[in-house]
Amino acid sequence: MNGSIGYGLVLGGLAFATFGALVGLVTGLRRSEAGFPWVMRAVWGFAGCMVAANLVMVYALITHDFSVKYVAQVGSRDTPLLYTVVSLWSALEGSILFWGLIMGAYIAAFAWMHRREHARYMQLALGTMLAVGVFFAFLIAGPANPWGAVSPVPADGPGPNPLLQNHILMVIHPPFLYLGYVGMTVPFGVAVAGLLRGEIGEAWMAPLRRWTLVAWLFLSIGIILGAWWAYAVLGWGGYWAWDPVENASFLPWLTATAFMHSTMVQERKRMLKLWTLSLALASFVLTILGTFMTRSGIFNSVHSFTQSDIGPTFLVFLGVLLVVCVGLLAVRGPLLVPEGRLSSLASREASILLNNLVFVAITFTVLLGTLYPLVSEAVRGVRVSVGEPYFNKMAVPGGIAVLFLMGVGPVLPWGTPDKATLRRQFLIPAAVGLLVTAICFAVGLRGVYPLLTFGLAGFVTVVTLRELASPIRVRMTERKEGLLTAVLTSATKAQRRFGGYVVHLGIVMLIVAVSASSSYVKHTSGTLKKGQTMMLDGYQLKYQGLMSGEEPHRTFVAARVEVTTPGGKVEEMKPRLNYYERSTDPIGTPAVRETAGEDLYISLMAFSEQAGNASFNVWVFPLVGWIWWCIPLFVLGTLIALWPRRRAAVAMASSEVGASPLPGGDAERGAA
Repeated sequence: MNGSIGYGLVLGGLAFATFGALVGLVTGLRRSEAGFPWVMRAVWGFAGCMVAANLVMVYALITHDFSVKYVAQVGSRDTPLLYTVVSLWSALEGSILFWGLIMGAYIAAFAWMHRREHARYMQLALGTMLAVGVFFAFLIAGPANPWGAVSPVPADGPGPNPLLQNHILMVIHPPFLYLGYVGMTVPFGVAVAGLLRGEIGEAWMAPLRRWTLVAWLFLSIGIILGAWWAYAVLGWGGYWAWDPVENASFLPWLTATAFMHSTMVQERKRMLKLWTLSLALASFVLTILGTFMTRSGIFNSVHSFTQSDIGPTFLVFLGVLLVVCVGLLAVRGPLLVPEGRLSSLASREASILLNNLVFVAITFTVLLGTLYPLVSEAVRGVRVSVGEPYFNKMAVPGGIAVLFLMGVGPVLPWGTPDKATLRRQFLIPAAVGLLVTAICFAVGLRGVYPLLTFGLAGFVTVVTLRELASPIRVRMTERKEGLLTAVLTSATKAQRRFGGYVVHLGIVMLIVAVSASSSYVKHTSGTLKKGQTMMLDGYQLKYQGLMSGEEPHRTFVAARVEVTTPGGKVEEMKPRLNYYERSTDPIGTPAVRETAGEDLYISLMAFSEQAGNASFNVWVFPLVGWIWWCIPLFVLGTLIALWPRRRAAVAMASSEVGASPLPGGDAERGAA
């Protein structure tokens, strides 16, 4: 019964998405608003069907309805309730179903928030988003159908992948990543609508920028939580290995970050319109590529799903997307004529353009290194390996260049600079950067790249804090603009600027943590008998013996290790190996002693009760915790930038100058 209801709901979602996509795109291209109410009804229908289908699957998982194929694949009566629910996204078919839920929620949220604005744009945008919904609903109904019947019905199932129930981070990491991935559908729809109409004004750039920022935040959190999960669960003493699936999430993050900087130039100087929309399209295409890489089984990765039949379907969709995007940019792109020009290389717009080029260069390098092994195998029949040295060769200098531009950009003015003012603006931040570098060298830190990173971090931090403390600048852009309008517009831009600089502080924190934890990590390994010790960087580790235990879904063996810190404090740490009934290999849980300055990380590799010994890997990671603790800065800065103030500003300004129509008539009326 659950299988029939769930499958029927998916078919209903497919029908609503198909109807809404056709009506939205056809009437939008005809510039008729008659179909808009029907598109809205299709949005509610699609979202409702996707939500209901997911609820039915969750109910089937909780009630252990093993007649449903997906429940038989991942369900188990021994699995705790929490992991039973989150097993919804623990395997391929369930993750696509969950993807449909998030997509329906995003499209419905966008439709609701902008239901009274730009009807012709909305029809095209919603029609495009629903067209993407057609593809994913088709996947759920066809190649990735989780609702198939199982006969005979098993008494129990294998449970979700042990890796996915070994740490609480797997409860929150995938949803955040999916929210980032799926969220790129909204700016994609807006960008396609702008290209189809051949125009993109500020009133329509605002939602494009805002929804990209929402998706960017979720994607950022998802990537960092994934690194934290790899660090806390896998026990290999790292958090980022340039794994193909890691790269798949990093690629759209790079282009989305470049996009958000490019919108600043588009807004202030009326330049880079086509480039900005290209980045929005590329971000979505890269999420689809990443989804294909994760779910087709072409890559062997701890992050990826098993071999599946959806790979060819995804390839076809990816090909269609590329044709549509390139075609739109080629045919409609020339209509987006830039209204401004680059007045000086020593200007803020020039630094942002250079920033964009660095991001795109890193994107291309990562994409090439990720896909080259597949291309080589397909063409020559030889599978090559592209490892960490290749990626670091470009990513490390690229990251330093981004850090440098984060400091230089805010110092430079829009337009032609005054050289004397520019020198004064650079003087104190540059002096602080040099001082930080000298201090790091004096305390014994070595290495060109890390010292350069720390010095630039000091430079950028001073610039950022100074910008955060600077007052709101009122900018009278037009003579007809009243004082109240100017104040409110400047306040809104200052709010976005303030939020952006808070995020910049988080980025600085992240880059410093990555540089320190990778450049100055200490490591040792060894096998200890009970009572023996090993030393690492001032820490003394004494093996005290084994202990075992049992939990509802697993058993474990832990090693008791007495740790004496460099300061003389004695603590006990318990790295462990977890055993799951339906898994032949144990899953480790390292023991981590976290401080603001460094982590002591102990991983139990093996043990012998007969011999009375245990083998350990031990690391000391400087500043590694800063990677995860930059998340609050990302969230705070994004919320400040997104806080709804624009509508109030426009309403108050209209009351002062009169509610005259914006250029373009009803299609451009109101501000987002």
